[in-house]
Amino acid sequence: MQQVAQASTAVGISQRPAPYVSVLIPARNEIATIDLVVAKVDRALQELDVSGELIVIDDGSTDGTGERAQALQARYPFLQVIRHRRGLGLTAALRAGFEAARGEIVVFLPADLESDPETDIPLLLRKLEEGYDVVAGWRQGRRDRKVVASAIYNWTCRRLFGVQAHDMNWIKAFRREVIEALPPLRSDWHRFLLMIAAHQGFRVGEVPTPYHPRRAGKSKFGIGRIPISLLDLLVVWFLLTFSRAPMRFFGGLGLAALTASGLIFTYLAYLWFAFETQKRPIFWLAGGLAIAGLLLILIGFVAELIVSQEERIVRLEEMLKQQQRSDS
Repeated sequence: MQQVAQASTAVGISQRPAPYVSVLIPARNEIATIDLVVAKVDRALQELDVSGELIVIDDGSTDGTGERAQALQARYPFLQVIRHRRGLGLTAALRAGFEAARGEIVVFLPADLESDPETDIPLLLRKLEEGYDVVAGWRQGRRDRKVVASAIYNWTCRRLFGVQAHDMNWIKAFRREVIEALPPLRSDWHRFLLMIAAHQGFRVGEVPTPYHPRRAGKSKFGIGRIPISLLDLLVVWFLLTFSRAPMRFFGGLGLAALTASGLIFTYLAYLWFAFETQKRPIFWLAGGLAIAGLLLILIGFVAELIVSQEERIVRLEEMLKQQQRSDS
């Protein structure tokens, strides 16, 4: 059954007081680096002299990564392991990590050591101390084959969302209030965490971080992801821009179509009265635009009704949560 296939099991959940820093490391088939990455996170937290926890999310590994991470718990009491029965993707792994994290600061790092925890965790935390709510790393010295695609993606994000960061899809550190304010994350939406946070009014910062070539294994992301990422980018842009006022989008398109239709009909009327001639293909185009414009406006009304009902549900949920807090 699908529910069984997607179930996750958590091992070694600590009952100690909440730490200051929670480090999340999703891992899929990273048996070659998991020991070293855990050791480096441990040393980084000790050097910073802060309380911390490390949450490794094993996303359906088949090479023994999950078993090895569980074995490391005996040596590193601050380590928790969450295991997915099958690969659910990076967004699902982060979502599970966010739910388990208890720290005031949540740091996301990869398991392949392209990011060095001993270097990058202090850099991210120091930048947060400057008053930012979210800090992203900016890879320095990257030379892999995805540099051009990444540059195009980041340039498009800056233009669409106005977030002035150079590396949207890299390591990040969040304050807890940012994590709690995130909407439900859909598949592959881990790429848009900066944009969502900025849209909600949180301060977004960036810090240069050294890039280290992968030591072992292979990347889980190929060039075939580019079209999917582009479509996801447009969806997120639409939701952030028009989710609370869909009539502005659909109504705007509808009015544009009706205006174009009206201008074409005016031109056809001029041809008929001035020259007694007809342009039948243009007539059908104008009619089609008029129908499309009316349909788009009707879709806008329906979308507005859906949004109003959603807002009512959100208010009811907030009231129920407040009542539960007061009862407890």
